[in-house]
Amino acid sequence: MKVAVGLGREAITDWDEVSAWAIESEKLGVDCIWTAEAWAHDVMTPLAYLAAKTEKIHLGTSIMQIGTRTPSLVAMTAMALDGMSNGRFRLGVGSSGPQVIEGWHGIPFAKPLARTREVIEIVQRIFNGEKLSYDGEFYQLPLRDGGSGEGKALIPGAPPPKNVPIYVASLGPKNLQMTGEIADGWLGTSFLPEHANLFLDPIREGAQAAGRSFEDMDIQVGGTIWFTDDLEAAAQALKPGLAFSLGAMGSKAHNFYNDAYRRQGWADEALEIQRLWLSGERDAARARVPDEMVLGGNLIGDEDSIRDRLRLYRDAGITTFRAGPRGSNLSERLDTLGRFMDIVAEVSAETAAPA
Repeated sequence: MKVAVGLGREAITDWDEVSAWAIESEKLGVDCIWTAEAWAHDVMTPLAYLAAKTEKIHLGTSIMQIGTRTPSLVAMTAMALDGMSNGRFRLGVGSSGPQVIEGWHGIPFAKPLARTREVIEIVQRIFNGEKLSYDGEFYQLPLRDGGSGEGKALIPGAPPPKNVPIYVASLGPKNLQMTGEIADGWLGTSFLPEHANLFLDPIREGAQAAGRSFEDMDIQVGGTIWFTDDLEAAAQALKPGLAFSLGAMGSKAHNFYNDAYRRQGWADEALEIQRLWLSGERDAARARVPDEMVLGGNLIGDEDSIRDRLRLYRDAGITTFRAGPRGSNLSERLDTLGRFMDIVAEVSAETAAPA
């Protein structure tokens, strides 16, 4: 099992700390650092900065929001970042949600699965160096309807990248199946290893239907890493973030995180937390989050309990754990990360049980 990390909130204010975090994570043997975009910084610019600061660690987008750029611009930017990082770039995409896509970007949130598939298919053609021609529901290349008629099918002007893996952040069954059909990896969230089959079985089905191997995919999920003996206090500290995901990260009609927890046996709790949040009862929503829900989706406890819980992820088929080390400052986060890296090495050296 490999380990990946993200930038975290420090990216908003302190780019020197971002640089130090990436450099020290690389020294510890972290495989990839992922950036995100919502309604603050874009997902690509930080990676260009980090490409110049690091040498070995992979650099990935988790996620680039589908529909906010043309597919060709996605491919162009990916090829530039892959070139400047000497082949270390990983392209992670996802549909985000209607509140962000329509509220922040002013783009209709329509048929996200179909749009995601078209974007990836076009990007793959560009990566392959093909003459670009595509006839889809969302993208027609060259443009015919509504255009001047002067568009021309072009061959990419940059050398095809050797290998830019494409990851999809997906949660719903149909989106998971599509991930297995067309992606090189999965960026999972809202994941409890006891219910891994709810996520991984559709990915396997999609891969099998497309004649691909599930075992060749990089299956990534993650959570907070917190070494502590006070599980109750840790759960209390993390409840606000989970309540925000269940209540605020989407509308009543579309909240993919809420849906994921509901499918894993937390239907009553997830719906009640969402109801409380949307009605303005934020404190009550936070208090309604069960300790078990927090502890189930993160690695919290002493080294032995974290080691045992990590084995569940390994045995379920997780190939990379995206770690969010707990700490009040950079030094503490790096210390937590270093301890976790040692545990991952131990667990990875063991003989994995059949998934």
